[in-house]
Amino acid sequence: MSSEPVVYFDRTSGSVKTEQIFGESWLRRIYGNPVGRMAAWLIVKRSLFSRYYGWNMKKHISALRILPFIVEYNINVDEFTKSAFDFRSFNEFFTRAIKPEVRPIFSGDKVAVMPADGRHLAFQNVDEVDGFYVKGAKFELSELLGEFTSQPNKPLTDLFKSGSMLISRLCPVDYHRFHFPVAGVPSEPQLAPGWLYSVSPIALRHNIRYLVLNKRMLTLVESPVFGTVAMVEVGATNVGTIQQGFIPGNAVQKGDEKGLFSFGGSCVITLFQKGRISFDKDLLEQSSMHRETFAKMGDRLGEAF
Repeated sequence: MSSEPVVYFDRTSGSVKTEQIFGESWLRRIYGNPVGRMAAWLIVKRSLFSRYYGWNMKKHISALRILPFIVEYNINVDEFTKSAFDFRSFNEFFTRAIKPEVRPIFSGDKVAVMPADGRHLAFQNVDEVDGFYVKGAKFELSELLGEFTSQPNKPLTDLFKSGSMLISRLCPVDYHRFHFPVAGVPSEPQLAPGWLYSVSPIALRHNIRYLVLNKRMLTLVESPVFGTVAMVEVGATNVGTIQQGFIPGNAVQKGDEKGLFSFGGSCVITLFQKGRISFDKDLLEQSSMHRETFAKMGDRLGEAF
């Protein structure tokens, strides 16, 4: 079982850091050897497991976990809209709102922003990538989008062929609400039922296809600047709920809140059509080395051509 640390590039400090992974020893046991992966296949991926865990995280007694969690992972309580003592359960803390001023939205009509706090991989042309988290390991757009209804006369896979893709991985320690990266008009979200495998880097380095096997929700955003933009929220172990908070058909602004995940790590995949965005150089450089970049919601992602 590999004990290789997970590293990422911190965009703010400009340095490479080692990720402090929630439940790391458990994840390595489950996804790091054949016996553990069999347990994941039999038990962990199933919604009943996540529903049970989520039910426990909604109990009042789970609030006792909040302060130790904050201390262990050095979470900035000054960002919260209310005191850490006021959360009635761990899940309420996990889905917390934060003060708008602590996530400024990068300005400019031609600039797209990060949809969530987390660790990000960016690929200018998804068809030319040699792998996502490791070389040789990737999924096809048809696997990600194939279960969703296509636009009239244009299959979604054709719409985003050779397009640009951002994978935003949210850890349990991150702010767990996701936002619109561009201004536009969002569609009715569509659900593709699926499993609930972990989306930790430990799991994804073993099998990147967990991202297309898991439960997913798709929203298309029609942007006057960026064309059609797809947002795919991916559930994971202990994340049985992907809650949307916008009104389909009503125009949204860049940075507006879109929804939230319940407890656990999760992921947002954002797709742009070919030739509609130029991702920032630092993101592409790190991603070419299969290394994620840590950035916060509202940070600059790239600019429209």
